Amino acid sequence: MIKKESFFFILIILLTFKLQAQVTFYVSTAGNDFNTGSQTQPLATLQGARDAIRNYKNENGINHSFEVLIETGNYLMKAPLELNAMDSGSSNFPITYKAAKGAKPVFSGGKKIIEFKVNSNGLWEAQIPESTYYKWTFDQLYVNNKRATLARTPNKGFIKIDTVTQTIWKQGASKVAEKAEQSIFFKAKEAKILSEIKQEEIHNVRFKAFHKWDYTLRHIDAIDADSLKLITSGKGMKPWNPLKKDRRLIFENYEAALDSVGEWYLKDNGTLLYKPLEGQTIANTEVIAPVLENLISISGTPNNNAKHITFEGLTFKHAHYKIPITGSEPNQAAAKLNAAIMVEYANHIEFLKCEVSQIGQHAIWLGKGTTHSKVEHCYLHHLGGGGIYLGDFKPLDGKAHTNHISVENNIIQTGGQEFPASVGVWVGHSADNTISHNDIGNFYYTGISVGWVWGYKPSLAKRNTITYNHIHHIGWDLLSDMAGIYTLGASEGTQVTHNVINNVHAYSYGGWGMYADEGSSGITFKNNLVYNTKTGGFQQNYGKNNTVENNILAFAKKYQLQCTISEDHKSFTFTNNIIIFKEGLVAKGAWDHVNASMDYNIYWNINGGDYNFNNHNFKGWKKLGFDKNSHISNPFFKDAESFNFNFKRNTTYKKINFKPFNYSEAGVYGSNDWIETSKLPQSITKAFDAAVEKNMKMKIKR
Repeated sequence: MIKKESFFFILIILLTFKLQAQVTFYVSTAGNDFNTGSQTQPLATLQGARDAIRNYKNENGINHSFEVLIETGNYLMKAPLELNAMDSGSSNFPITYKAAKGAKPVFSGGKKIIEFKVNSNGLWEAQIPESTYYKWTFDQLYVNNKRATLARTPNKGFIKIDTVTQTIWKQGASKVAEKAEQSIFFKAKEAKILSEIKQEEIHNVRFKAFHKWDYTLRHIDAIDADSLKLITSGKGMKPWNPLKKDRRLIFENYEAALDSVGEWYLKDNGTLLYKPLEGQTIANTEVIAPVLENLISISGTPNNNAKHITFEGLTFKHAHYKIPITGSEPNQAAAKLNAAIMVEYANHIEFLKCEVSQIGQHAIWLGKGTTHSKVEHCYLHHLGGGGIYLGDFKPLDGKAHTNHISVENNIIQTGGQEFPASVGVWVGHSADNTISHNDIGNFYYTGISVGWVWGYKPSLAKRNTITYNHIHHIGWDLLSDMAGIYTLGASEGTQVTHNVINNVHAYSYGGWGMYADEGSSGITFKNNLVYNTKTGGFQQNYGKNNTVENNILAFAKKYQLQCTISEDHKSFTFTNNIIIFKEGLVAKGAWDHVNASMDYNIYWNINGGDYNFNNHNFKGWKKLGFDKNSHISNPFFKDAESFNFNFKRNTTYKKINFKPFNYSEAGVYGSNDWIETSKLPQSITKAFDAAVEKNMKMKIKR
């Protein structure tokens, strides 16, 4: 038996060892990477701190935890911070890069553009030596912390395609040709724009086309103004979603298009032109061109992971996405972009209370082989791409499989600014992840996307939990076929619960709250509140054995529920739900033939209007075998039209065994400041409402 005195002596020794095992390095804008890294002799960069840790390990062994404390300041990154397995910590001795107490360090991968002057046309003009002499170019520009618009035509709205022809050069094994040339024709009015483009500028000019859920960005090979066409080449068009008549596009990146405030253009001779917004002066304006294409790279190997590394309280800005000469071929969810922060073959990596903004691509990608890691309480905004991407678009199993990631209490907003098909949180071939209490808003495609297999092929996206998220102002009127929460493929064990999804719209079809797309199977949708969608609170394309239970689905504009394809097997069970609406149909699609179990639901039209169940009345609907014990009845919400879905009384919902849930718990939690940050500016929400109103008045073909 250990004596009491001996126990305390051992405890003191252990505590002393623990204190001695903590090594602290300091980083400051006044520092120097040749310094020791002490508080009085701080280092200057993250790379300097990384190298100091490496050196300390080499000299003193690895049994030390390291803390890098970073003081307030703006840090210009000349290269990405690259970490590998040798930069790892352990469970007992982790490595942390964090803001010093009360400090707000900001790391920028950009270059400040100075020495502007006003030219004879009223444009700001600056000569950039690196562009003049070394042909450095950039595809994004940030002015006073906001993305500026690359010179485009038209300034508002779009040009519509008249016809498209395609010549295949090389088909290859895929349905999509490996190489092809497309001729895009316009009507005379739209083709006038082509004559504005100077011959010497054609190699810079790009068009952006928006078609269904896809987005195509291409350079132009040639313009034939007389024939009202442009010629472009790359891969063949996707047969299931080609460019065709009435698809919308814009042109960008030529000098004649620089005709609206907030636009910019970089000439071949290295002259940057900017047309200032009202109130902007050269003295009160900061202009940043992004340089680094990556800010942090953490990359181990399958047999030697990078691990136990934490970033806390740091801000990262200005990562550049260089648009390749091949442009950007259509790819769902912009899954082929990179990210400003890339992690592969790593475990126990944490990003806590960090901020990422003003970047041209996705913010954070925990990619192949990343496990047991987290992104928590981070603010990701003004993004060219999406927020947080997990896993891979290829089915990588074994050591390459991404799993057990926590994405919690983050604000992910204003994304898809360069690549509108991007999503807030994307889960590809990845399992056992938890996406919870996030606020995701102001994206053009989808809030959360889970799964990456079309149909019933084997999928590695299993047992993911999507819970207590607030997803809102999604889709706008730009793309189609999207949702607040989108699932794809066999996803057995996946839970979609306690989310609030509101204000989801689409250009033509789509704009659902919860969307079980091709092959979605084994998923439970429960205790979700969905309201203000275009085409329904729930839609299933086709799938197996999904459960939709105890949800409130409110105020869709066209249909409250949709299903697209009927199959012989059980598609889904729809029970104990409350559907409340004031316009549109109750159900639309393949309902007359779908194999689904629907019962114990409440339907209520607050305007006292019709109940159209796929061209059946309620009695005819029941004859199809649906809703035998369901009711058309007032659920008695306190004020549904003001989006208060708490109950005044329980008499109605008890009839269907509905269990009230606290939807106010969805979204971020913490300080009042953090919760206030999650609220989109009123200018954005008003613009969204205006776009919805305008779109609903248009008769848009699918």
